This record gives sequence, structure tokens and C-alpha cells, in this order.
Amino acid sequence: MTGDAGTRPGDEGAGPPNGTGKAGSGKAGSGSAGSGKAGSGDAPAPRRRGRPSRKAAAEGPDARTRILEAARTEFAERGYDKTSIRGIAKAAGVDAALVHHYFGTKDEVFAAAVEVSFEPALVLPAVLGGPPEGLGERLAAFFLSVWEDPATRTPLLATLRSAVTHEAAANVLRDFVLRRLLERIAAELDVPDPTLRAELAASQMLGIVMLRYVVRAEPLASAAPADIVAMVAPTLQRYLGER
Repeated sequence: MTGDAGTRPGDEGAGPPNGTGKAGSGKAGSGSAGSGKAGSGDAPAPRRRGRPSRKAAAEGPDARTRILEAARTEFAERGYDKTSIRGIAKAAGVDAALVHHYFGTKDEVFAAAVEVSFEPALVLPAVLGGPPEGLGERLAAFFLSVWEDPATRTPLLATLRSAVTHEAAANVLRDFVLRRLLERIAAELDVPDPTLRAELAASQMLGIVMLRYVVRAEPLASAAPADIVAMVAPTLQRYLGER
């Protein structure tokens, strides 16, 4: 019994128990364990900067929608200068690389975020197609309806607040307002200087927007939209309809 205590079946070649030898002198498993470095092949490959992870990319349109919604909120609450790609990504619950992947620069994110607000411009032909003497009233009612809708008001506020302090935001506002709104209005006007008149009408409405939705000056901020339309319509009609 004195010499057999450590010679149980299966222990052959196990090596000395005192640590003076190397178990399996040929480094057991050297052909399949990566030359003795356990787990050396388990580390994840580093992600390339600027590209979304597979998990993020797999989230697809839902992630893109969340980014746009977060961007609208961030721009509206913080303005253009204080909004960052990182902040938008955090609010959307995605990696910043995914924001760049879908939209590119901050200017491009801003443009995409506010573009939805100008979709109501598609109904302008109906607004402009009625009797000429009611154009001012129809336009005022249409304009206020866009601002009264929370879904379109938030990105519009982002545009307006940011355009005051940042040229890129002002460019977005000019592009959308001039190309999608004022040019269409001017094209339908049978008056001298139609573009100037359309811009004067827009300045009237934007002034109301600033006081009602941004400054929130009372009593304008809480006035009924119908009351505002009734008071503003004659002025718009003079701009757009009188020769």
C-alpha cells in the first residue's frame, strides 16, 4: 500500500503532483488549444469606427425612427448649437455610429428631422385653388393647423429656434419654406411682385408663431386659432390678393 497510493487507473502520465514537472510534457492539446493559450480565440473582433454593430443594424427601421424622434425633441428643446450626435444617440438608445450611418452629419440629421413638418405643403394646391377672395383666410387657417398639431409643431420649433442662431439651420428653413411653401404660393398669385408678397405674408405668420409658440406671450398664446385666423386673414388677403 505504501507505493500504490497515487497510481489509480487513468493517472498514467499525469506527471508528478509536486509541480516540478510539466503535465503532458508535449503540452497536451497543443494542436487544438492554440499552443497552450486558453481562450485566445474567444475575444471579439474590434468594431470599425463609424459603422453600426450587427445588433444595431438589425434593428433596422425602428432604430431610424427612434433617431428621428429623438433628434426632433433634442433640436426643439436644446436648439441646434447645443444638440450633438452623441446626445441624439443617447436619447434614441442607439450607438452614435448608427446615427452617422443613417444620416451622416449633424446638418443632415437636422434636415431629416424637420422635413416631416413640411409635408402638409402637399395640400397647398387645395388651399390656393378656392375663390381668390378667401385666400387669406384659407392660408391662415392652414398655417395655424400645422402649428397646432404637436406632431409637426415640435420639429418646426426646432427649425425656428435654431435658425435664429445657426446658419445651417437657417439654410434648412429657407430651403423648405422658400421651395415648398412660398414658391408654390407665388406661382398661383395674379399680382405684381408675387414672391415679395408671399414672403411678406410668411413674415406675418412667423411673427405670430414666435409670440404664440416660442415666447408664449399672452393673450396670444392662449387665443383660439379661429379668432387669430379672423384677425389675420384680412392682412394676408391684402398681401396676396390686392393689386
